[in-house]
Amino acid sequence: MTGEVSVRVRFHQPPAALRPYFTTFYITEITVPSGGAVLDYLHPEWANLRIFQGSLPDSDIGGHDPLCGAPATFTGPTSTSVRFSIGTTRIWGIGFLPLGWARFVDAPAHVYADRLMDPLEERIFAPFRPLIENVFGECPDKSAELARIADYFTDCPSAEVPDEARISACHTALIDPEIASVADLAVATGLPPHTLERLCRRHFGFPPSLLLRRQRFMRSLSQYMLDPSLKWIGAIDGHYHDQAQFVRDFHRFMGMSPSHYAALRHPVLSAVMRARQEAAGAAVQALHPPATKHPAAR
Repeated sequence: MTGEVSVRVRFHQPPAALRPYFTTFYITEITVPSGGAVLDYLHPEWANLRIFQGSLPDSDIGGHDPLCGAPATFTGPTSTSVRFSIGTTRIWGIGFLPLGWARFVDAPAHVYADRLMDPLEERIFAPFRPLIENVFGECPDKSAELARIADYFTDCPSAEVPDEARISACHTALIDPEIASVADLAVATGLPPHTLERLCRRHFGFPPSLLLRRQRFMRSLSQYMLDPSLKWIGAIDGHYHDQAQFVRDFHRFMGMSPSHYAALRHPVLSAVMRARQEAAGAAVQALHPPATKHPAAR
């Protein structure tokens, strides 16, 4: 493949009424010269719906069969990387916060955690079919496409989320870099350990111990990606005991060593993270704060 890959990303805040449920609505336009494809890795994140116009991705997540040629993909909350290859395309992404999963997906998050799915084939995602099939028009029109996404979710029937206050309290605590243990998380949320475990698995996809470990790792990875001059040693979160512990986490969450990852090109994710940091104040979705804060709920 000759020439440079072009990646243009634009993040949009959801309408105010939808901000408790979503990180951002974002458009990524990738141009790959000579009909080639670009390879990159998604980091661990909350759930995402991605809809494609143009080249369709070949994607895989560890331990599962690859998903190839689907016009849309839905990933549940992830604790590992998603490897993808794609050519020239346009992608609309919709990032679901844990409260958004609870509001718009009628299933426990842990059932779909670390899974990459075709939402047109999975029954649980059938309500999103009209959006997937109609978001793009005959000609690219970012404003019209964004409006269709916002209108779709705004027009969904209103529904209460019974655990809303607890979900928001837990999410607020999870992004607090001072909270390093499940005991700290329980104190911050005011929830007993067994309730915290149930809440995290159902709405966040993973037990609280793994969520805290993932947050610590993502703080470190985002620091490095935004400023590689720090090297790994300068980017490692202060809650790591030593570099060896960080390396073990890197293998757990990315499926490779830090040195292997650093040697790879990241044409898509580097552009996405820089644009996301500028537009949303968090380079990665996992560090996005909840839009509303509730007092800890017992």
